[in-house]
Amino acid sequence: MDFRGARNLLIAPIFVFMASGICPENPDTPSPAALTAAQVVDQMQRLNQVRNEKLKHLRSIRHYMAEYRGFSTTVAAQMEVEYTYDAASGKTFRIVTQSGSKFLLEKVLKRAVDSEKEASQDKAATALTAANYKFNLAGSESLAGRPAYILDVEPKGASKFLYRGKVWVDAAEFAVVKFEAEPAKSPSFWIARTLIHQSFAKTGDFWLPRQNRSETKVRIGGTAFLTIEYGTYQIESNAS
Repeated sequence: MDFRGARNLLIAPIFVFMASGICPENPDTPSPAALTAAQVVDQMQRLNQVRNEKLKHLRSIRHYMAEYRGFSTTVAAQMEVEYTYDAASGKTFRIVTQSGSKFLLEKVLKRAVDSEKEASQDKAATALTAANYKFNLAGSESLAGRPAYILDVEPKGASKFLYRGKVWVDAAEFAVVKFEAEPAKSPSFWIARTLIHQSFAKTGDFWLPRQNRSETKVRIGGTAFLTIEYGTYQIESNAS
């Protein structure tokens, strides 16, 4: 096998897994109510279900970007994807544009989309719930002027779709606004460590992903990056 082929085999699982922002604290923002971790999680699960039942349809154009820096070279690829969610039929993805490394497009970005499809087929097994995670209350912090609880999360099982780290939960609406984590299970021996940062923003009545950025250190050298910008959402919901 030539050197480039070996390199490609090493970096492919990094990006496939990675597909699976911090605001400064404002001292004038009041502290959230004193709740236990169990109470925060119970409220989060209950209100997430309410929001999920209310959401009927949404659409956005996502921008996927993959880059690997190592072996004295840089390879990159980009892809725009039309994402649609429908309460009746689930998620669909349609590639709008693509450019850059053919290897990264075929073996990385398209597999990233496939990975999300796979995860959505068993929502119960991948959801941020007490069934899948252990939670501990680590404190509170202000994000964009809103108080938030900080939870330490530990997966109860080893799954490529679960993670360990910290989750920030809005104290008023009990929605996840940010998480910083690493995978519960590494997809490859060649991955030394992966750090995932995801932020959410409120659109209408819903808290939806805004950006996901992952950085992976490879054991034999180099760094891999995957960024997903989720775009502007068009939302249709059931009447209140």
